[in-house]
Amino acid sequence: MVRSVAALKTLLVGVIGHVDHGKTALVRALTGIETDRLKEERARGVSIVPGFALFSAAQGEIDLVDLPGHERFVRAMVSGATGMRAVLLAVDAHEGIKPQTVEHLEIARLIGVRRGVLALTKSDLATPDVIATRSAEIAAAAARAGLEVGPVIATSTVTGAGIPDLAAALAALLGDAEPGTDDGFPYLPVDRVFSRAGFGTVVTGTLRRGALAVGDTVEIAPGGRSAVVRGLQIHGRAVERAEPGRRTAVALRGVGLDEIARGQALAPIGLLAPSPWLDVAITAATGADGALRSGTACRLLFGTSEVDARLRLLDRDALEPGVSTQAQLHLAEPVAVPAREPFVLRLDSPAATVAGGRILDPSSRRRRRHDSRVLADLAALAHGQPAKAISVRLGQAGAAGAPLVELARLAGVGPSQVREMLIKSGAREVSDRFVGAAAFEALRTGILATLAQHHRDSPMEHGVTLERLARSLSLQDALVGMALRDLASAGVVAQIGNLWRRADFDPARNESEAARRLEQIFRRAGLNPPDETEAVGRDVRRREALTYLVGAGMVIRAVDRVQRRAVLFHREAVASARTRLAEAFPHAATPESGFLAREAGATLGISRKFSIPLLEHLDATGFTRRVGDRRVIVSLERNSADPIGN
Repeated sequence: MVRSVAALKTLLVGVIGHVDHGKTALVRALTGIETDRLKEERARGVSIVPGFALFSAAQGEIDLVDLPGHERFVRAMVSGATGMRAVLLAVDAHEGIKPQTVEHLEIARLIGVRRGVLALTKSDLATPDVIATRSAEIAAAAARAGLEVGPVIATSTVTGAGIPDLAAALAALLGDAEPGTDDGFPYLPVDRVFSRAGFGTVVTGTLRRGALAVGDTVEIAPGGRSAVVRGLQIHGRAVERAEPGRRTAVALRGVGLDEIARGQALAPIGLLAPSPWLDVAITAATGADGALRSGTACRLLFGTSEVDARLRLLDRDALEPGVSTQAQLHLAEPVAVPAREPFVLRLDSPAATVAGGRILDPSSRRRRRHDSRVLADLAALAHGQPAKAISVRLGQAGAAGAPLVELARLAGVGPSQVREMLIKSGAREVSDRFVGAAAFEALRTGILATLAQHHRDSPMEHGVTLERLARSLSLQDALVGMALRDLASAGVVAQIGNLWRRADFDPARNESEAARRLEQIFRRAGLNPPDETEAVGRDVRRREALTYLVGAGMVIRAVDRVQRRAVLFHREAVASARTRLAEAFPHAATPESGFLAREAGATLGISRKFSIPLLEHLDATGFTRRVGDRRVIVSLERNSADPIGN
């Protein structure tokens, strides 16, 4: 088994032209392969479905796709064309340019193909003058379609004339080709499904976007069923890994012959999401009879899929021939397609190709027409740069952020590549979402402003809890927490217990006379303090003073969890209680020698109302530890366990 054919330079070339202009014979002369594989095709002498052949050259390999030329089979032609990177145009020297010649060139232009080779076929039946005239016509037609081509090559599959020159031109095309883009995920639109003994269910198609390897788990989209890649072949050669841009046969484990069909695709699990709305960059066909109006019902063709659609222009009511814009397609049924995938729009009656372009957002929703923000975002997406698409979505999401898979879906690249782009851009990962650098900086600014306002409104409070701050900003705790930690590392905010405040804020400067008086009340009360309501009442200033004292640690709130009530002790009273208990129970190192709650109360001269919450506070702070009904003093317990101080 060949491990991979990645070392070879490869190119997918569509062989296009009018019906019966010799495309199939040309491919046979170049490769020795008969691409008309169906009995009906051989009987009629007409290609009905795309045929495939391998052309080998010193520079690498070309996958030739023999595309049907009859008007009735243009849809089949499109299914084979949307993955091609260059074209071989065949024109009969006797008949010249015909309607399907023009339509095929238009389809190539609409899906972005810009390179090609021009062949004049059946030149043995034409005079030199006719050949010269036809060659000029073909060159002009190719120029109108925006193709970069060399001179027209006159060929004859009968005499062999021109075939070596044509092979050389294809080899040069391969040699000059830019390396294919690896988007980091495999996408294979299925064009055939069959069963083969020893292999089970087998699908074929042109692999795009990324590599596929034996053992990979893939999703059949749309539909959601998963399968495992059991085997791979490229033009009859078994390989362990197939690279993008190659005609590939995939043997699948875990899916039956009736559970996958032409029009579906293989893709990573969860990456493609079915959607009835697509945002698209669209160009109207130059040869259209008139403007393409918003609301036009048409057929959307992409990959090997075909679905009813309705065009929704967002910035105008009609699109003139040859003009480009951004628009939406509302589909009769959801489709699963990657961003930046090429497509074609056709009418059923009269049968014609009316537009084409690329998918911008494959998981869109109905958008407002004539909305400047929507139009600006789609125009940015139309540039086709994944990093720009990510920037647009993060800008839309703001501080709420966006999940990694959603960003990958919009960018049309694999999640691992998107993660690298996000890290490079300074985006922050918060839980399962990413927040753009600009939005995160705006969040930092918003937090500082909110804290400043809180300090102005409550000058004696020591800060605000994370949960309260997140609620005020209407954001997730995790996101606000990350921003607070970021600000703390920069020395801009400080954390005191569970409270956050600006680093330049000192509540001690705002200590009021009410706070000083209240602190003296609790200091004098010792271990028999007043109830909170008794100490504060309904006085707002005294309430603020108490909040300040608790925040400063001068007054300690101890909670009786059984009675569900709190008692407020001055910190000096608590410190005194610790000392007295340690002196009264010097042997409380084990549960047997520990003390009871009533013994502690008697020692301190307080009732259960005060002793229980005090003891629970001492437990919580690690001074004592409750074991059954008794308590041990933790420091004595440690000394007992390690009598020599190790």
